[in-house]
Amino acid sequence: MEVPERLGSRVVYEGRVLTMRVDQIRLPNGATAVREVVDHRGAVVVAALDAEDRLVLVKQYRYAIDRDLVEFAAGVLEVGEDPAEAAVRELREEAGISAGTWDRLGSFFSSPGFVHEELHAYLARDLQNVPRDLDFDEDIDLEWIPMQSLLNRPEQITDAKTLATLLLVERFLAREKRTGQWT
Repeated sequence: MEVPERLGSRVVYEGRVLTMRVDQIRLPNGATAVREVVDHRGAVVVAALDAEDRLVLVKQYRYAIDRDLVEFAAGVLEVGEDPAEAAVRELREEAGISAGTWDRLGSFFSSPGFVHEELHAYLARDLQNVPRDLDFDEDIDLEWIPMQSLLNRPEQITDAKTLATLLLVERFLAREKRTGQWT
């Protein structure tokens, strides 16, 4: 498949977390088109599973959609930050949890039609409570939900990164149970 040629690019917004640009491109058929792109440095999402097969979810108000969401702990990568380190940081900050076992589940793109945010998913187990360190603008409640309840009724979750990570957790644990390893 041929890749379009970028003819020009104009930054229309630059913020703390993202930049938006408008690119003019030449398509493989010779036509020109405009693409709006959100540049994002990526994020992590963490499914923390306790010894009772419960997952911790954070409940917080999301301004963009004007409602509360229940989702896995997650956060934006700092510039140059390793995703595994960010996962440890976000779980501690948002949920007040540290984990003795970490498994990388993979990564995925949130909405590749216009943003290149790559989300790195992790499973945290062997959990311990630690002091929470919420950011100044975070107001987060925690909910412990049995994993089977989420798997049986995934419509309880409307956050895409949490749904995708839940699928990866289910796949990981099924393979681990069958083979004793994740490949």
